[in-house]
Amino acid sequence: MALNRMFRACPMTGLKVHEPTEALIKANAVAAVVSLAVGGVLALLITLTRWPAVHLLPPDWFYLLLTAHGLNMLIYWIIFFEVAILYFGSSLLLGCRLATPRVAWFAFWLMVLGALMNNYAVFRGDSSVMFTSYVPMPAHPTFYLGLILFAVGALIACFVFFGTLVIAKEERTYNGSVPLVTFGALTAAIIAVFTIASGAIILIPTFMWSIGLVDSVDSLMYRTIYWAFGHSAQQINVSAHVAVWYTVAAIIFGAKPMSEKVSRMAFLLYILFITIASAHHLLTDPGLTSNWKILNTSYAIYLAVLASMVHGLTVPGAIEVAQRKKGYTRGLFEWLRKAPWGNPVFSGMFMSLVGFGFLGGISGVILGTEQLNIIMHNTIYVPGHFHATVVIGTTLAFMAITYFVLPAIFRREVSFTKMAQWQPYIFGIGMTMLALFMMGAGTLGVPRRHWDISFSGNPMGYEFPGAAYLMMGLASIGGVLAVVGGAMYVLIVVHSVFLGKRIETPGFERVRMREGYAPAMQPSGVALQAHGSAAHHAWAAPGTFTLAVVFLASFILYYFVNWKYLATVWPLK
Repeated sequence: MALNRMFRACPMTGLKVHEPTEALIKANAVAAVVSLAVGGVLALLITLTRWPAVHLLPPDWFYLLLTAHGLNMLIYWIIFFEVAILYFGSSLLLGCRLATPRVAWFAFWLMVLGALMNNYAVFRGDSSVMFTSYVPMPAHPTFYLGLILFAVGALIACFVFFGTLVIAKEERTYNGSVPLVTFGALTAAIIAVFTIASGAIILIPTFMWSIGLVDSVDSLMYRTIYWAFGHSAQQINVSAHVAVWYTVAAIIFGAKPMSEKVSRMAFLLYILFITIASAHHLLTDPGLTSNWKILNTSYAIYLAVLASMVHGLTVPGAIEVAQRKKGYTRGLFEWLRKAPWGNPVFSGMFMSLVGFGFLGGISGVILGTEQLNIIMHNTIYVPGHFHATVVIGTTLAFMAITYFVLPAIFRREVSFTKMAQWQPYIFGIGMTMLALFMMGAGTLGVPRRHWDISFSGNPMGYEFPGAAYLMMGLASIGGVLAVVGGAMYVLIVVHSVFLGKRIETPGFERVRMREGYAPAMQPSGVALQAHGSAAHHAWAAPGTFTLAVVFLASFILYYFVNWKYLATVWPLK
């Protein structure tokens, strides 16, 4: 009886909510948004420095803030949010109790402590070693210790997630295999274990080096093992935000994947091959054989790309099938035109999907091609690529699902509904500009890490073409616009959580957000837990198939354009 009192029924979702799980989801989500707010302020200052017409900060402050920005955005914001997704995808979605809530709270506070220690090390001014923290550049010992503590906390959270799946299986709270969304979260957790183990292998000896217990750390060994951590961490994000895509499709449309078996196989390909994409950071490194580089940048990486292409087809395909069943059958795209574009849950998710595929996915294949990598390596093309994947793909998807989490988990009405409708568009358009023009400037050779494109005062200066300055200016305008969109998100979330109107559970079924904005709150828990496929052939979704052909044509064209760029350097002696 005491155990039953720890659950509540959510009329909005149809889910059985374990209240300790709910509290942990809230805590991790709040920590994530705080990290995002810190990283967003830093992003504005960095953008205004990379903007040639403004050039705000001196170099020491630029590299300090760039270090803090990378850590808060790429690690703390995303992983805190992903832990919340793990708890949602296990305990809430399967309707079971969370394994060891006290251990989960210990993991949370360990992560908070690690994030605070790492930020302290950066802002004290002697740890401006960037996100990569390559040796032999030294950082303060608390820099490495903070990362280690955070990683241990995240690893514990993954094992709590695994334990919850065991409890659900033993208590038979679901039938058959786990739902697809839970399977996606499981994929993210498995990749996370590999990622965190890789980080421990290299960060622990580096910490010992920082306190004088180890004489030196080999720089090539550091880079090779570090990228098994640094890049694989972003593959956790891919699995997590793809799970969010499936979640939103189920919440808004009651959509089922076109083929659940194929979608599960695509997640399995992530586990087997996506971590190998780390190799594209090492293609210009000595000491690694050509055979290893060719294997990782050809046969293996294409299987990970295939997985993303499957998800990019089946998610909008499932939405199209669901929309056509509702009568939106005119032409190829009525289903898309009649989608709820005023609902930030949907609009944010769909822009995440398109931006991740067209900008992040295509540019990722370019960077992962051994021959093409040499003309892009360490140019500003690289941050342009990962802003398309990690920010447009992951962050925008997380922002979108937040507008569902606020009423469903926090039980608060979303504040500033008009602002919430516009927020994904402002953030998405701004970040698209930033990523696109960064990649354009990188194609012209603008360096990734140098704070001044003009190399002013440098006797060995280099003058870039005027187009490079134009693209950096346009990228910076996009960056400022994205910061505005991010600030809108933080304002909406903070106001909703702390000052928003509370939704009381007994009257929950009476709550309906206004038409065009709110999810169609059919029993989304049932939709998320459902198994099966919506259709068995591509022609059930002709609009999606057409978009896939456009994507393929864009990819082929851009791929060969970059080979043309590569050909221009061949005459060099």
